[in-house]
Amino acid sequence: MSGNGRQDQAHRREFVGEVVSNKMQKTVVVVVKRFVRHHRYGKVLRRVTRLKAHDEKNECQIGDRVRLVEARPLSKDKHFRVVQIVEKSRAR
Repeated sequence: MSGNGRQDQAHRREFVGEVVSNKMQKTVVVVVKRFVRHHRYGKVLRRVTRLKAHDEKNECQIGDRVRLVEARPLSKDKHFRVVQIVEKSRAR
């Protein structure tokens, strides 16, 4: 444990995912898709993780691809912040 807060930021997890809900105030639900290999049979499986993330300016729209970074717990389920909108949705 280091006393320097800046050094700890280098170890925060980052994900890129797609916004599937923005109905809450300053919160978006982001789906992160990943592939894992089955430990015994070797088959490649699709896994989906739904994360709640803090969107301070309510900029994210459904379908946007966003970059998330791990943060301190902001609520019961919200432990990530939106740091960048990688790609805007083409539907709007």
